[in-house]
Amino acid sequence: MEAPNPESSDSGAAPILRLENLSKDFASGKERLKAVENISLDINKGEFVVFVGPSGCGKSSILNMIAGLDQPSEGQILVDGKPVRRPHPDRLMMFQEHALFPWLNVIQNVAYGLRWKYRFKPRFRRNRARELLKMIHLEEFEKSRIHQLSGGMKQRAALARALAPDPTILLIDEPFPALDAMTRQKLYSDLQEIFSATHKTIVSVTHDTREAACLGDRIIIFTARPARFKSEILIDLPRPRDPNDPRVAEFAQKIMGELEGELDNEKDRLNGLR
Repeated sequence: MEAPNPESSDSGAAPILRLENLSKDFASGKERLKAVENISLDINKGEFVVFVGPSGCGKSSILNMIAGLDQPSEGQILVDGKPVRRPHPDRLMMFQEHALFPWLNVIQNVAYGLRWKYRFKPRFRRNRARELLKMIHLEEFEKSRIHQLSGGMKQRAALARALAPDPTILLIDEPFPALDAMTRQKLYSDLQEIFSATHKTIVSVTHDTREAACLGDRIIIFTARPARFKSEILIDLPRPRDPNDPRVAEFAQKIMGELEGELDNEKDRLNGLR
């Protein structure tokens, strides 16, 4: 299928991120399992793009390939026109698990990614970490140990750590599902505030259609496995957005409408395996 044509930017500038005919196979015993098939997509600088699709369709595989944690079987990924071969500080990931180091306190965790680039500038590392902790409202907890934080606070610290090296592209792989509704809503607010303040390019994966409508400028909907591009939905609501806003709910319903056929297809496939 032809790649979506982003309408969110009319500047004519080259996309900051381009997926070209991207496919990914995994070995499954003696067989090959196709997770992603022929995805082509352009993402512009400063966009917040959300990937949505049935569980196990290959969304996180695409994110891992953008991060350089895995390589495509076919096609390529370009960042600023350069092929992605390996992980790089210009593309940093916020994972499903916070992955913070329990032997370090909060400010040490946030500053961790700066230790090589600014090895002999500890004052700069501390100041950068404090700036981010203030942005995510954790400045009072900089000396706290990770086990002393709530689940939401751990994810906010993980977000600050991913932002510390000032990546060109921030990748977010479903870090919110295990959190309660009030904590998720606070994180949505924090993330939108950071997005508006930093103008980062953000690519996120979620199963939550209301989360997608609350956070994204553009929602990319994938088919059941193997992931193929199905459709895109542009979200033109002003920020900050409240997930309880009826307008957000309308877009969430529209996203769900695009997904329903794929969910049925996935159910039929699973029933056929029994």
